[in-house]
Amino acid sequence: MGRQRVDGQTCFVLHHHPYSETSLIIDVFSRDHGRLPLLARGARRPRSAMRGMLMAFQPLELGWFGGGEVRTLAKAEWLGGMPLLSGRCLMLGYYLNELLVKLLPREDAHAALFDTYFAALSALAQGGADAPELRRFEISLLRELGYGLTLDVDADSGEPVQTSADYAFVLERGPVQKVGAGDTALEQGLRGKTLIDMAADDYSDPRTRLESKILMRRLLAHHLGGQPLQARRVFMELQEL
Repeated sequence: MGRQRVDGQTCFVLHHHPYSETSLIIDVFSRDHGRLPLLARGARRPRSAMRGMLMAFQPLELGWFGGGEVRTLAKAEWLGGMPLLSGRCLMLGYYLNELLVKLLPREDAHAALFDTYFAALSALAQGGADAPELRRFEISLLRELGYGLTLDVDADSGEPVQTSADYAFVLERGPVQKVGAGDTALEQGLRGKTLIDMAADDYSDPRTRLESKILMRRLLAHHLGGQPLQARRVFMELQEL
């Protein structure tokens, strides 16, 4: 890959770790270039202009250059306009970031997913801990990765899902109106109404919010291949305290 210079990219920092005594490697999610690692030289120095700027959950305008696996951060500007996350919403923000880091391939642009992530963070910044934006983000993530979700059609019969019927969700296939669908089924029962609501992006029903949360948690666990989510573990420990 040849050397390139990119300027004016709206990005979010997903994760960072120290590199040498004075620098950082930051994992960023950009709208036009997807997820990629950047070397922030000198960002750990006390007087670095970037030291307090490279924060998660804040929109930044970044520029970088280079042709290797890790590009070099050239500039960073604070775009502002996003309140800081706190409490439960902060933990949910870390949950979104961890999903992106573990599931999204590097340098694979997903503009629609970026916009959905931005909307989810905006909702969390306004205190929407149970916001429908979380489910929208999870569904968008799986669809962008090629795991399209069929929600409103019975995978066995091909008929539309019925509001009053009960369904199991079979991995890699979709909802089926039957009991004991086998080891590949998500055993948690689902109302047909929940599936129809999800397909219509309608989370006004409390039971739909609950059942959709359970369904998405199990689907994501399947695609994570057993990788634990640290954000979820920390959140559960905090709840116990």
